[in-house]
Amino acid sequence: MELFYKLAPFLAAMLVLLVGSAFFSSSEAALFSLRPTDRRKMQRGTRRERLAVKLLDESELLLATILFCNLVINLAFFSLGAICSMRIEGSGDWLAAGFVIGTLLMVVVFGEMIPKTLGVLAPVRLARLVAEPLSLLTRLLGRIEPAVLSVNRVAQRIFWPGLRREAALEVGDIERAIEISGADASLIRHEQAVLANIVQLSEIRVDEWMRPRTQFDPFRPPVSLADLKGTVPKGGYLFITESNNDEIERAIRLDNCFELPNEHLERLGEPVLYLPWCATVADALQGMSARDREVTVIVNELGETIGLLTIEDILETIFTYSPSRSRMLLNRNPLHPIEEGRWIVAGIMSLRQLARRLDVDIPRTHSITVAGVIQEEMQRLAETGDECIWGPFHFRVIEVGERGNIVVELQLVPYREEGS
Repeated sequence: MELFYKLAPFLAAMLVLLVGSAFFSSSEAALFSLRPTDRRKMQRGTRRERLAVKLLDESELLLATILFCNLVINLAFFSLGAICSMRIEGSGDWLAAGFVIGTLLMVVVFGEMIPKTLGVLAPVRLARLVAEPLSLLTRLLGRIEPAVLSVNRVAQRIFWPGLRREAALEVGDIERAIEISGADASLIRHEQAVLANIVQLSEIRVDEWMRPRTQFDPFRPPVSLADLKGTVPKGGYLFITESNNDEIERAIRLDNCFELPNEHLERLGEPVLYLPWCATVADALQGMSARDREVTVIVNELGETIGLLTIEDILETIFTYSPSRSRMLLNRNPLHPIEEGRWIVAGIMSLRQLARRLDVDIPRTHSITVAGVIQEEMQRLAETGDECIWGPFHFRVIEVGERGNIVVELQLVPYREEGS
């Protein structure tokens, strides 16, 4: 007990320093985890929110302030820890060793890991809390910054007179990277696949790759948390319509939200991009990047919503070997061979992709997908057991899903294209 009373002032000071370390760690994670959409909202928000955005405008000074203060705090913390361990040594070496290990774990867990995790999970809330004290500290450090830079330059000239600033990236660096990657056949295949998919974006129309209107359930404002019934909508997005009709106006990425209010979820929604059905996926990606949107709404000639395209859908198109809309929507391979000349095909597979995979010519049609052609031939919605011949394909519907998703058995038949 006597030892505890002797160490109490030091332990109290170490606890205060640990809180300070947690403050700066969480501040760094929170401020630098703010997305562009968060920053735009905060620019129109409260004074603290605007102050947080202003701090990020001088990110170098902000980061220098956080790292400097955290370094000073950690040095002081371990200095006090060393003093305590020396005073404990008289009571046993094992106790002193345990104290040193415990202080190290406390800094790692409570001063770094947990605060940074909280900063990443709730960046906006923490940014509001830390904006004012960090603003004061950055102003103080900004006054001594010229002196620190001067000392740094003098030290550099004394100890490293021949030190020169190296370019961020030179041509030789790129050449060496290519030489290294050239020895890895797997990496080359990945690069070729990605490049091919990027080029393919300008050939794929958005109505081929979109999520059809039947694949999602939009909500009309006001939207409450109870309306979700404890589940996240398919795809991870909550789509909000206009107040007086069913056209999509906003979208919320729920799988990226740490907390949600109980009422008026529509206030968290981000605007969507609108494109006509005939635009390409490349147009969608360019528009979403330029306007910082995550969702594109596809409309028909009448301006009605017929489907949606998310940024995740486009990224899947780029970074998979054989991008497939049916695999994206149904978690199913779009074309599965069952025997020579016969396949199982998803109804939402595009005709263009099907013709390319089977290396056949197909007739001209206004339909985009296999299901569209079958519906056009049958002049009604497809039912299990329906059969039809179109071009080189004999289709037989073997499964009809809850929302009209069909699975078709396909067989090649003799076909001669008109005019040949």
